[in-house]
Amino acid sequence: MTALGASPAPIFFLPGYHCNPCCYNLAAMFQFSCLPPLSLYIHFPWCVRKCPYCDFNSHEIRQERKQEGAYIESLIADLETELPRTWGRTVVSIFMGGGTPSLFSPESIDRLLSALRARLPLSAETEITLEANPGTVEQARFAEYRDAGVNRLSIGIQSFHDAQLQALGRIHTRREAILAAEAAHLAGFENFNLDLMFALAGQALKEALDDVQTAIALEPAHLSYYQLTIESNTLFHHHPPALPDEDIAWQMQESAQTLFHTAGYRQYEVSAYARPGKECVHNLNYWRFGDYLGIGAGAHDKITDAHTQTIHRNWKVKHPDDYLATAGTSRVIAGSRTLSPQDAVLEFMMNALRLTHGFDHRLFSEHTGLPLHFAEKGLQQAEQLGWLKQDQNTICPTARGRRFLDDLISLFLPDT
Repeated sequence: MTALGASPAPIFFLPGYHCNPCCYNLAAMFQFSCLPPLSLYIHFPWCVRKCPYCDFNSHEIRQERKQEGAYIESLIADLETELPRTWGRTVVSIFMGGGTPSLFSPESIDRLLSALRARLPLSAETEITLEANPGTVEQARFAEYRDAGVNRLSIGIQSFHDAQLQALGRIHTRREAILAAEAAHLAGFENFNLDLMFALAGQALKEALDDVQTAIALEPAHLSYYQLTIESNTLFHHHPPALPDEDIAWQMQESAQTLFHTAGYRQYEVSAYARPGKECVHNLNYWRFGDYLGIGAGAHDKITDAHTQTIHRNWKVKHPDDYLATAGTSRVIAGSRTLSPQDAVLEFMMNALRLTHGFDHRLFSEHTGLPLHFAEKGLQQAEQLGWLKQDQNTICPTARGRRFLDDLISLFLPDT
């Protein structure tokens, strides 16, 4: 068994794994009594510098800054072609991720959000998150982003130690990281997240916990604390640093959990901690297998269709130049697939079993359109192994199951 390194984002599907939907009458198998909540993800593909651990669709900015206005217009055109798939459905959250969305001016973000409001049903409670890096230029913009309608920031700190920041390829310092959190408070953001990483190259337990204590002292509403893992197609994959072993990494995570709990943060997902009522609505919708539209270069979506009783995924072309040339046309779609029942069970479990308190039976049926017996074999095996517990209403991973989450999820892979 191998312990899972918590990741900064939810897992959507298993790369390389596809069931053949031609083997099934999908509409006859899926029965949706209601539709899941709907979110919107917006991808901004540019960064000042590509970090050596990052496998997201991001590109160093170079001359692309001149394309800011064109990219906003492309996002709007992309959204307009997607609207028929979700007519009338209220959007519960918007997440602007990347890349570095905060490289875009407040005027561009205001233009984008105004266009979204004109085209999508939003409520007064809709969570609108902007990812930001602690560059000094961006900090001065926080109040303007708030005026544009952003009500939540997610600030990529990663570490408060300058040597670690340099090794991670980050362009900010410890001082700039602290100033960014303080600037978020000054700009009136009651709800912001700080991203932290642990099990970094050469990192000792004391150093990892110093990062945690520094973050807590800055009083964010939410903290993401995830283990550095080496992903393919990254510089670290080709030149891997020497990382702490699993036992040390687990000690860092357990010790950090104690500090978070003592400070009033509730762990609600493998890598997420929040003050009461400040859980991330957008990520919770992912982890509960909700629906989401995706616009922007390389963005993915997952949409439930009540009319056809199917779950469908699209993903957009990845390179910014290709996206700019095709947004608003059918050529922007790089690929698509319709989920089989086996896909839906696996993807639901890959996400929902990350939640500390698990999920209830009704959520599984409502969000997959399937009765729970479709997952019965995996659930029984997991319970026998002590990786989850269940009663008449809920299914919840145990502490051991959360530690060996990769192995737990593997029980829901199809036999063939």
